[in-house]
Amino acid sequence: MGLDKIGIAKRIAQELQDGWYVNLGIGIPTLVANYIPAGIEVEFQSENGLLGMGAFPYEGEEDADLINAGKQTVTILKGGSLFDSATSFAMIRGQHVQLTVLGAMEVAENGDIANWKIPGKMVKGMGGAMDLVASAENIIVAMMHTNKRGESKLLKRCSLPLTGVGCVKKIVTNLAVLEVSNDGFVLLERAPGVTVDEIKNATEGRLIIPESVPEMILN
Repeated sequence: MGLDKIGIAKRIAQELQDGWYVNLGIGIPTLVANYIPAGIEVEFQSENGLLGMGAFPYEGEEDADLINAGKQTVTILKGGSLFDSATSFAMIRGQHVQLTVLGAMEVAENGDIANWKIPGKMVKGMGGAMDLVASAENIIVAMMHTNKRGESKLLKRCSLPLTGVGCVKKIVTNLAVLEVSNDGFVLLERAPGVTVDEIKNATEGRLIIPESVPEMILN
């Protein structure tokens, strides 16, 4: 069974804490803004110069002049602010963001992340990814556990050009929640309907399996 993209975003939203400033990468991470737990306030930041990002807009409600760093249309909450990217990166580099949520193509068992380039394919550039992974103390990756060919994206070592080294703290995939430790990936939770064996078979990197692995609860 496992999770879809919305399920991954909902599970990551459970990691948010009241008063945090949070940067959301493009793709699945953007959806986290739609599922803030009740009773807490979080300020979402985008490195192109937006603080106070709101929920992802519904079709037909987009404002083409209001975009995030990935040029996706977004919303802004009352009291939100817009500023230049230099100020935004000063906020990131000054470690004023408590959590960064990023997508990834590969994550290694030691916390290395590759999320910006596939050799031979044209890319616009790294954007703010390197600054984010170099400055943030808490990085959660949102991604599918395997690629389209069914190959693991949780590896012993990344094969693609790295964005950051030893920086990822936690990973939420369609199959599991995992924590990066000195010994490898620690399996914390299973997605609904997913077995430990399925997760083990989909993980190339070293997987540490506790005696009991609970099924994740989604609100």
